[in-house]
Amino acid sequence: MANSTAPGHPGVPSDSTPTALPRRLGLLQGTALNMIDMVGIGPFVVLPLVIQIIGGPQFIWAWVLGAVVSFIDAFIWAELGAAYPLAGGSYNFLKIAYGEQRWGRLFSFLYVWQTLIQAPLVVASGAIGFAQYFSYLVPLDPWQQKAVSGTAVLFVILLLYRKIDDIGRIGMVFWGAVLLTLSWIIIGGLTHAEIPVGQTLAAALEPSPANGDWWAAGLGAASVKTIYCYLGYYNVCHLGSEIRKPGRNIPLSMFISIAGIAVLYLLLNISVVGVIPWQEAKESKFIVSSVIERIYGVKAAQIATGMVLVVAFSSLFAVLLGYSRVPYAAAADGQFFSIFARLHPTRQFPYISLLFLGGLAFIFSLLFRLGDVITAILAMRIVIQFIGQAVGLWILRSRKKATSFPFRMPIYPVPIVLAIGVWAFIFVSTGLSFMLSGLTVIGLGVIAYLVSSRVRQQWPFHTPRP
Repeated sequence: MANSTAPGHPGVPSDSTPTALPRRLGLLQGTALNMIDMVGIGPFVVLPLVIQIIGGPQFIWAWVLGAVVSFIDAFIWAELGAAYPLAGGSYNFLKIAYGEQRWGRLFSFLYVWQTLIQAPLVVASGAIGFAQYFSYLVPLDPWQQKAVSGTAVLFVILLLYRKIDDIGRIGMVFWGAVLLTLSWIIIGGLTHAEIPVGQTLAAALEPSPANGDWWAAGLGAASVKTIYCYLGYYNVCHLGSEIRKPGRNIPLSMFISIAGIAVLYLLLNISVVGVIPWQEAKESKFIVSSVIERIYGVKAAQIATGMVLVVAFSSLFAVLLGYSRVPYAAAADGQFFSIFARLHPTRQFPYISLLFLGGLAFIFSLLFRLGDVITAILAMRIVIQFIGQAVGLWILRSRKKATSFPFRMPIYPVPIVLAIGVWAFIFVSTGLSFMLSGLTVIGLGVIAYLVSSRVRQQWPFHTPRP
């Protein structure tokens, strides 16, 4: 790996002009970028899948579990994000927690390594879902759907190719679109429900002879899908060096985002099955469009579909924005290809990182299926990012005084223990093939790290001075 540097900023090429990302995003913009990252196309395509897996009205519990997991994990992100508000989020958290000269090098490298694969997969999943919903408006054959998904990725790259100030304003517009779309669907469903809300909730609490083992067999698999819909609550941590008052705004933006989205998701599910019984909803490819069509007619359903597409596009926008800072952070630190550390000379954003991840997302959007992509994303990230980060915070807390952390979780270390246990449960729930694929990516990353370290004479081949 190349390592040409500029004075005072390791890893930044000498021909790159600006060397720091400006802090221009406040609590409102951070919350908005989290929420549009979280929603996207996810709930609109995952809702029928979750009902299929659970096979009964108890599917709502999978959405509740997704929110609980997110809240628990957010305590870890909040402590780390407030204490270390740096570009790249987990890259820096892992490096600092495990030691910047030894194991931290390996773990942070593995995170960047998997980001090069899973970040484009996240964007591709949203683009594939976008194309799937677009076919409600215009019937598309498989190749036409791929063309639509690829085009969506290209438009996202084009929209992100600008200053962070403009990004913040665009994010606010998209946030408004997300809230408006979900509000219309929820209010329409609740006011036109054929099945009362109380009856829906009562059914979710009662065991059903038809799916009596749903708790043991289906909840884990279904929660893999719902947690995918919550992912993104930590997007603000990837943008840590661009957040104003990070000790306050980073934790607050995450908890506000999760609470708001959890309420919206639960209301969305209740309103949908109030209009369309769950037995019918589980077979729908355009569940939101079908609900609006049943309530208001075809024209209204077409408008709703267009709004869903805007929501899906906004998620692609937030996801690619956040992840483009990860290879940049590693390169600026001298631990990745130095070209990724380049900032645009006038617009001050990591354009090489953006173009690379966006380009891979374009390719992935043409190759994969949505259901497989959703599961692969989680299987690939859990061990290093989520479990590794939770253990890392525990190690950090044992080395540093609690007062070193601007935000401190309640009843420490209970959230950490719970997070590790829950993430391990979700990892197993992805299934053997996806577990093996995730571990394979990690194994290849270890090999790549060792080769790189050997060439550069870094740990473990060269012992750093104490």
